[in-house]
Amino acid sequence: MKDLASTILNILKFAGKTITVFRNIVFNILFLGLLLFIIIGLASQRKVSITPQSALLLNMKGDIVEEKQIMDPFSDYLSSSIGFSRLPEETLLQDVLDVINTAAEDKRISSIVLDMSKMGYASFGQMRDIGMALENFKSKGKEVIAAEDFYSQNQYFLASYANRIFLNPAGLVELHGLGAYRLYFQDALKKLKINYHVFRVGKYKSALEPITRNSMSSEAKTQNSLWLSALWQEFVDDVTKRRNISPETVELYTNSIASLLKNTKGDTAKLALDIGLVDELKTRGEVESYLSELTGYSSKGEYNYISFNQYLSNIPRSYIQGQNGDEAVGIIVAQGNIIPGEQPPGTIGSETMLKLLGKAGDDQRIKAVVLRINSGGGSVFASEVIRKEIQELRKKGKPVVVSMGTLAASGGYWIAAETDEIWAYPTTLTGSIGIFGAIPTFEDTLANMGIYSDGTGTTELADGLNITRPLSKEIKDAVQLSIEHGYEKFLDIVAAGRNIDNDALETVADGRVFDGATAKTLGLVDRLGNLDQAIQSAAALADMESTNARYIRSGQNFSELLRDYFYSKINPFLLSDKTEYTSLSRLLSWLESTSKLMFFNDPKGMYAHWMIQYH
Repeated sequence: MKDLASTILNILKFAGKTITVFRNIVFNILFLGLLLFIIIGLASQRKVSITPQSALLLNMKGDIVEEKQIMDPFSDYLSSSIGFSRLPEETLLQDVLDVINTAAEDKRISSIVLDMSKMGYASFGQMRDIGMALENFKSKGKEVIAAEDFYSQNQYFLASYANRIFLNPAGLVELHGLGAYRLYFQDALKKLKINYHVFRVGKYKSALEPITRNSMSSEAKTQNSLWLSALWQEFVDDVTKRRNISPETVELYTNSIASLLKNTKGDTAKLALDIGLVDELKTRGEVESYLSELTGYSSKGEYNYISFNQYLSNIPRSYIQGQNGDEAVGIIVAQGNIIPGEQPPGTIGSETMLKLLGKAGDDQRIKAVVLRINSGGGSVFASEVIRKEIQELRKKGKPVVVSMGTLAASGGYWIAAETDEIWAYPTTLTGSIGIFGAIPTFEDTLANMGIYSDGTGTTELADGLNITRPLSKEIKDAVQLSIEHGYEKFLDIVAAGRNIDNDALETVADGRVFDGATAKTLGLVDRLGNLDQAIQSAAALADMESTNARYIRSGQNFSELLRDYFYSKINPFLLSDKTEYTSLSRLLSWLESTSKLMFFNDPKGMYAHWMIQYH
């Protein structure tokens, strides 16, 4: 028996040593592979040879963003391998602008070819920024060409900046107007016997409607119609002016396309050509031939071009640490939901923002700060923590200017209100001055399954916010009073920061949402313009002699830098570059938006958040 135990022990020791050796071999291979990727990546940074008269292929991929999220390539690859869609790629707006503006001065680049087939979401403001860069490119006597099989509404808006728009003879230009639709769960929650206790202030604060109603309220429909109409008018005005067609043509196309298609016997491409949306119908082969005549043929038999990423890797980047002089405007990006604690890029963490604002305050080279906000808000507590830190920065004599992106509403406006100046696009969505709280309890759900919660405590409030038990009237009253106090605090912040009296405040609060142009007339926004203009204004407020600017970002340790570098190099090898934007993905996006109601973690359960998506 002793010999048997000894034999088993020796076998286990041998197995352990074998596993250890195997593990070391695997990790060494992975480490060597990582080094190889780094070496290849560094070697690939050499200057790319560009043939004179070449085209710049502006093949942007994924959503256009202010700051990229960090994604794990291995879990991403695993998800896609088992049938789940991976997260979409992202392209930095500033990278797009840098590429176009540099190419405008590059004598080797004669034209830009817009390839938007893999481009995801971009807001009107972002596309206008890109469009302005394209106009600058064209002013140098260079040509912009758009050539697609199909144009989505966003893609067509950007294509309208081109000198020539080509469409596949079997293609379509999709113009449908703007809409804001949500999924509503009141009946579903009743069937599941989930009791949602809702607290809110703001007649137009509609974030909680999906759990309290089965349809959009008349108040929400009224306010949504106002900003949707304003944004659509901006879209139509821009497109018709650049394409030299009448607004009535677009109105007819979006409202009565069936009657128009009768004239072309159902041919959508011919219809787009006939009414002036596109210049020519060309097959892929015909587009290739046209571009080859324009740029000449490469050694591969294609037209001469350099891709977006190739060109980007060989040009200086704007607002990057170390590329500007000592005196600078600091740029801090606040993108995503506002949540307490430290959070990764793509989410606004209160502690993360505190460190960034503190870094700006301590750096004597930073004379002013531009806070680039793209957020629908989130936690009231986290928003207030950030607002307080902004005030500390201003006390140090450093002006803070807000540049609003696509969206700066609710909590996004909370942190913007008490700054020196607010800039927004005409199409920015802002306001939504209101607060809500939502607490689900599951006592009826559990009882339906034969599960019950019972016990005893020293006070009436001993069970607190126990989601297995009903909320007491005392707690309900306390939460509602807290919500009302938070709303009054929000109003005080806006009144003080924007110098708005109480009478005027009533017309801009109550949860209302406005487009940027309307917000300016109401005093919620000071100036209309983009990030560059906000930077210039911040420099002027700080009496700077230059408009040098640079991003202020979280410090990364070596392992984080290595991870990000490894991801950027290995991702193209693991993953397809095709991103699908389907009706199913849109449904999942709506579900994700609604589910955010359940996962915020404000310490007091108070939220200043606006959740409606539009398309």
